[in-house]
Amino acid sequence: MKVQSTSGLVDLPELRNRVRVFRDRVHAGQVLAGMLRPYRKSNAIVLGIPAGGVPVGAVIAEALTLPFDVVVVSKITLPWDTEAGYGAVAFDGTVRLNERLLARLRLPADDITKGIKKTAAKVSDRLRRFRGDKGLPDMRGRPAILVDDGLASGFTMDVAVEALQKAGADQIIVAVPTGHHGTVEELTAKVHAVYCPNIRGGGRFAVAEAYEIWSDVDEEEVMTILEMFKS
Repeated sequence: MKVQSTSGLVDLPELRNRVRVFRDRVHAGQVLAGMLRPYRKSNAIVLGIPAGGVPVGAVIAEALTLPFDVVVVSKITLPWDTEAGYGAVAFDGTVRLNERLLARLRLPADDITKGIKKTAAKVSDRLRRFRGDKGLPDMRGRPAILVDDGLASGFTMDVAVEALQKAGADQIIVAVPTGHHGTVEELTAKVHAVYCPNIRGGGRFAVAEAYEIWSDVDEEEVMTILEMFKS
C-alpha cells in the first residue's frame, strides 16, 4: 500500500480514477484502517454517518481498537428522485442547501420547505433510534474520525463537519473510501485531514461504482452494528 499525502489529503495513487476497487463496505473499511494506522489505540473516536458510513466506520474502529459512535445526518432528496439530493440536515438542526443546483432546478420554495421538514423528521427519528437519550461524546482535544461510504457532492459530509465543529470538535479527520476529486479538495480545506484511497475525476461520479458489491444499508443493520460496540 503506497500512501501519498499532500496538504492534509491522503490517498492511494494506485487506486486513482479506477472503479470496482473494493469488494464491499467491509473491504473499504479495511483499506482505510490501514491508512489510519497511526491513530491505533489513540484517544481518537470513529464516527459513522448512517446508514452507509456505519459498516465502513465499524471496521475501522474495530481494527484500530477505537470507540465507535454515529453522527446522524441525512441528505434532502428531490421529490422525483430519492437518490439525488440538494442539501442535508444534521443532528443539531444544521441545514445546508446546494443553491447552485436549486437555481438550475427552479424547485418551488414550498417543495424545498417540505423537503427540509421531512428530512429533519427523519434525522430526529434516527437520533431516537440510534442514540436514545445518549448525547454526543466530548470531542474536545481528541481526533474525531468522521466516516461515510463515499463523497459525491459532499453536502452531507459538509453539514456533518459543520455540526461537529459546533459541538466542540477541534480536530476532524474525514475518512471515505471514494470521492470526486473536486469535492475531496474542497473538503480538505475545511478539516484537519481527509483520507480517501480512491479519488476519481470526470463529470460523472457515482459512489457505488467504487464497489463490486453495493446495496442499501437498512436501519436494522445499523442497530446491529451499534449493539456490538455497546460496553
